[in-house]
Amino acid sequence: MQIFRAFTIEAAHRLPNVPAGHKCSRLHGHSFRIELHIGGPVDPHSGWVMDFADVKAAFQPIYDRLDHHYLNEIPGLENPTSENLARWVWNETKAVLPLLQKVVVHETCTSGAVYEESAR
Repeated sequence: MQIFRAFTIEAAHRLPNVPAGHKCSRLHGHSFRIELHIGGPVDPHSGWVMDFADVKAAFQPIYDRLDHHYLNEIPGLENPTSENLARWVWNETKAVLPLLQKVVVHETCTSGAVYEESAR
């Protein structure tokens, strides 16, 4: 079974490696939606894979590092594409959420990236 918990962060970034004149080279912001997908068996007693409150508590320190920050200033996010953000969230989160199976980053309502265990 897989569950997920979604978080919204407000953050600014710019993409330093795009071609000259590309609109994403300028400073801009997004309301990023980050989904953490957790997988495992459903506990027969509790009826869940994991308490959503525990997912939130585990992610909170990482969330605090991202929300209302300039992503380019965060070590490892100097080129904060959606792909790199998804991989960075995975790397920062996997140790505190060992059942993590997938990270989904929505940069806009129609665009985003998915990083999952098999992508490593």
